[in-house]
Amino acid sequence: MRRSELISIIRKKKSFLCIGLDTDLSRIPQHLLKADDPAFEFNKQIIDATHDLAIAYKPNLAFYECNGVKGWQSLTRTIQYLKSFEVFTIADAKRGDIGNTSTQYAKAFFNPDQSGLDFDAMTVAPYMGEDSVKPFLEFSGKWVVLLALTSNKGAEDFQFFSSGGKKLFEQVLIQSKNWGSEENMMFVVGATKAEMLTAVRKIVPDHFLLVPGVGAQGGSLQEVAKYGLTKDCGLLVNSSRNIIYASTETDFAEKARKEAEKLQKEMEALLSSVNF
Repeated sequence: MRRSELISIIRKKKSFLCIGLDTDLSRIPQHLLKADDPAFEFNKQIIDATHDLAIAYKPNLAFYECNGVKGWQSLTRTIQYLKSFEVFTIADAKRGDIGNTSTQYAKAFFNPDQSGLDFDAMTVAPYMGEDSVKPFLEFSGKWVVLLALTSNKGAEDFQFFSSGGKKLFEQVLIQSKNWGSEENMMFVVGATKAEMLTAVRKIVPDHFLLVPGVGAQGGSLQEVAKYGLTKDCGLLVNSSRNIIYASTETDFAEKARKEAEKLQKEMEALLSSVNF
């Protein structure tokens, strides 16, 4: 998907909501466990209830890989189903390895003829440097979502290490922004680090940012928008548990829609406030 197409979807839906499909079989409504493919059935009903409110969906690969072959089948069916809708799809895989291995990872998620999967983007870890990231950027119309500043507690262990007056996450942004472009590279910046978005935007003023952590992790949408919105929106804000697990009863999809609608309405107001 091209950048212009993504922006068009944001305008059309008046939203920059990304829904994380962290589908845990131990948490989905019990009646779905009787289905042939419980994870896909859960995802399908969530997607059906929210696709007009969300501009992106982000399956977390760990929740599928842990179920072996059945998990991959659920993931494949989910991504193929999402292709029926006008949405941006992100494989939350956090891959990163030497170049020839990264090439194979890229094929796994970007080459439907080979793997059956056809995501628009995937999350990538930058620790091994440029040659480990470049293979993902060689696929036309596909995006790398590079980890820059995460919202977990352990982010303090390395990402704020300072050398030469720059924190490590800032050096990651400075170094990596030239590997790709605003057309094929985004950065992960956690919502619980919203005050750091000013520093992030000084380095990458126009790149899209994927911002997890709104909702269950305590991040503030208002704070994220205050520091992160651009003239082209420039944000994909992810919410997972608050939406998909809003209910564990038969009304789970309806309750998920209500939670997604709250965020979409807030996002619509925020976009209007910057004349987007």
